[in-house]
Amino acid sequence: MNITSPDNIKIIAEELDCGFRAFIHRKTGQLLFIPDTSSYSDLDTDVWNEEIETLEKNIAEYYEIEKWTSNEAFEIMRTFSDQLTDHTLKRQLFESLQKRKPFREFRYVIDDSDDFREQWFDFKNKWQQDYVARYLNQLKPSDE
Repeated sequence: MNITSPDNIKIIAEELDCGFRAFIHRKTGQLLFIPDTSSYSDLDTDVWNEEIETLEKNIAEYYEIEKWTSNEAFEIMRTFSDQLTDHTLKRQLFESLQKRKPFREFRYVIDDSDDFREQWFDFKNKWQQDYVARYLNQLKPSDE
């Protein structure tokens, strides 16, 4: 199985973005996702007991695809803002990134901008998928 298939990359990026930890079996390419309990400590994980048990028993057989850092997520927002041609929105987004809670402030500005909201999500999704593709390509082919 091709672990770097576009479908795998898309699924992994989406799951990471939704707060899951992503694992891929070293030989079969099987994907496995469990909630990131470090982000959601009060989450009831009973629904994922089977996946968690599989990982606990066979962790050496899986790669974990690590999520991008908050610094990288911040850089996505900055890069998106920088490439905009709408100077008013560009200024508002850069101002939001200077505030105390930049992720929340950025989201408020984007959510109020119907014209650019979809463009933002497309940009972010593409960046996240590129990140996952780069991550998967760093895995040693001999380990697949």
